[in-house]
Order: sequence, then structure tokens, then C-alpha cells
Amino acid sequence: MPMDRYVITGKQRLEGKIRTSGAKNASLPLLAASLLVEGKSTLLDIPRLADIFSMIEVLENLGAKVDFQGEALIVDSTDVSRWEVEETLMRQMRASNLILGPLLARNGRVRLSKPGGCAIGSRPMDQHIKGLKEMGVKVKERHGYIEASVDQLKGAGIYLDVPSVGATENLMMAAVLAKGTTTIYNAAREPEIIDLQNFLNKMGAKIRGAGMDVIRIEGVDKLYPTEHTVIPDRIEAGTHMVAAVMTQGDVEITNVIPEHLEPVSAKLRQAGADVSIGDDYIRVKSKGRIKGLDCKTMPHPGFPTDMQPQFMALLSIAEGTSIITETIFENRFQHVDELRRMGAHITLEGRTAVIRGVDTLEGAFVEATDLRAGAALFLAALSAEDATVLEKIGHIDRGYENLAEKYRNLGAKVLRVSSEGSV
Repeated sequence: MPMDRYVITGKQRLEGKIRTSGAKNASLPLLAASLLVEGKSTLLDIPRLADIFSMIEVLENLGAKVDFQGEALIVDSTDVSRWEVEETLMRQMRASNLILGPLLARNGRVRLSKPGGCAIGSRPMDQHIKGLKEMGVKVKERHGYIEASVDQLKGAGIYLDVPSVGATENLMMAAVLAKGTTTIYNAAREPEIIDLQNFLNKMGAKIRGAGMDVIRIEGVDKLYPTEHTVIPDRIEAGTHMVAAVMTQGDVEITNVIPEHLEPVSAKLRQAGADVSIGDDYIRVKSKGRIKGLDCKTMPHPGFPTDMQPQFMALLSIAEGTSIITETIFENRFQHVDELRRMGAHITLEGRTAVIRGVDTLEGAFVEATDLRAGAALFLAALSAEDATVLEKIGHIDRGYENLAEKYRNLGAKVLRVSSEGSV
């Protein structure tokens, strides 16, 4: 299927304000959680992204009515009676597996195909399934499908072998209507987990501990529809912060929760950028060429893997040598070859990249291989000499809302060209 492209003219200094959209990775579990209630949930600041529309299709396939009304997304789950999702919808997006917990809590039964693959590495569902089995769920895996059923979910003590975000979210959503108390040990600590807890508690759930490595959920009999505003997207905000530095710019990023961006702020300061923080904004100002860094991706609150490609683009033009170690995903260096096409000096040794900074990158024909790789190439193009053509930007559409328009407002020269050739 043809995808649009960006034509980007580099060396334009970015200056001004840019607003961060709602968080994609928080919105997807909130949409799944809306299956837990009968009635209309109102979600505010949900971004209009390809992944969001894929999840909406999944909900509608189950019988929900989903509708954007101005700034609000209304999810009416009253008539959700189906417990099986069409395979084509499941394969569009990994996060569709988040319906597993809510459907088991609501219907006691679910059948779905294993979600589609992921370009940046494997994301097995073994932790999701292990936890659900401890809650009394019978699970069969065969022919690429997961079939699960339970008469009554029971509270349990669940230890996750790795702090999986998706497994933590799925088990929280299953446990809210279980009989008794569920304790999740070694839980993921990401801000998106806290946002899900806040949404579920507004519905009447009894959860505490999100953001820590132990979460306790006391089951309740029933949940009720509510209204909730999704948190801002910390990865989008982090991308804007890097853009300011790479273009020798001065950018104020609004609608942010600064604590969510502490690892990014710390690294940018270490590199020599000026980062000032307000209640709900961060201003990033370039102070000349940055110094090289060592970065290692870690689960939250460590340095986020979703910012690794953008930092690789940044460090490609840093002074000296930088080292990035990727500990989360095994295939998260697919942007390296494309950055090399733009003149970057990067050597790979297993999960470590050694980056020898160059004075400037050069425009080239490059293509996005995944969402964050696309963001890295977008940033590289903004700082490069001459023009860059960035292909396959459908990947970028999965996680960045109105990207070209937002950046044009800062002074970037970005054109989106459709696959048919029109601008």
C-alpha cells in the first residue's frame, strides 16, 4: 500500500511554542478499559492517530459505539456482547491485545488471534497469560489464537518476570471486577499505568500503587461510566525537545508533565542544552553544538527506549563520540542504516551503537521503518544540509498528530506529499 512522504528542507531554526497531544500509549488502555462498563465513557484529548483509529475499529467490532464529538471521544459500551475479534483487526496493532483483560472481566470469555508482529522486537504475551491463569482463567493457545474463559475471576498474587507494561495493564483491568484482592509484583511503573489507575478508580475501582513496583487491586462488583482527560504524550514532548536542540532553536513545549520527562531533560542538560521547567511546560534552548553522551535504555523511570532513535539522530551531530545501549528491544537499530545515508558515522556492536559525531548531516532519500525511527529521521532532516525526502511516513502517523503543521508553526519547511503526488 503506498504511503505519503515528507519533503523537508533543513537548517531552519525552530522557535516558538508547540503543544503536546494526548498520550497514545495512555489512550489505548483507556479505550480498552471503557469495555468494563455499560454506558458512555467520555475521554478528552485523545489524539487522532492511526493506532487510535485501529483500536476504535476493534471496539466497534465488539459492539461498542465510538464517536468523536468535538474534543471528546464518547465510547458507549452498552451493547458489547461479542467476545471474539476479527483476525484482520487484531493483526493491525499490538495494543489490541489490551482487550483481553476487560473482556474476560465483562463476559468471562474471549477468543482473539495473537496480535500482529512488531518491527522493533518481539513482545510475547506469556506474562499476560501467566497472570490470568493465576486468576483462574483457562487459556488455550492454538493455530495462532488465544481462547480464554472463566466463570469468576479470583484475586491472586502475580509476580511478573519482567515489568511488562501491557501485562500490567491487562491484569489491572481484569482484576478490578475479580472476587478478592489481586497484587501485581514487579509491575511496570510507566506514567501510563498511573493514568489507567486514575481512570479505573474514577469508575469505582479500588486500585493503589500504580507508579510503584507493587500494585494492589481490590475487586468490586460493578463499575460506572465516567469522564477522564488523558495525560500528555511524554515521547512526543521529548521529540520536540530534541528538535529544539538539533535546529539550534528555542522552543517552549506546552501541555507536558515535566516529571515524566526527567530522564530526557537530564540528558539534554548533560549534553549542554538549556532546559527550563514550568508547571506544565518545558523550554529548551540550544547553546551551540552539544557534547557527546552515553545513554542506556531502561524501564521507567530510566531512559525510555521510545526516545533512543531520536537521541541517536541528535548524537550524530554531537561533538566527540557517544555510546547508546539498547536493553529493551532487540531490533531497535533499524534507523541506523538510514542515518548513515545522511552522513552519520555509527558502528553497531550487538545492542550497542557507537556514534562518532559529524559537523552536519546531509539531505537524502530515506524511509521510516517504524514509528520512532521515523521520528529520528524527521529530526535528522530538520538539521541536515539541503532537502530530505522521508518515505513511508504512515509509520509516523501512528504516534504523532499533525506533525508537519505543528513544525511549520515553529518555522520548519515541511511538505507532506501524498502517494498520488499532490501536496
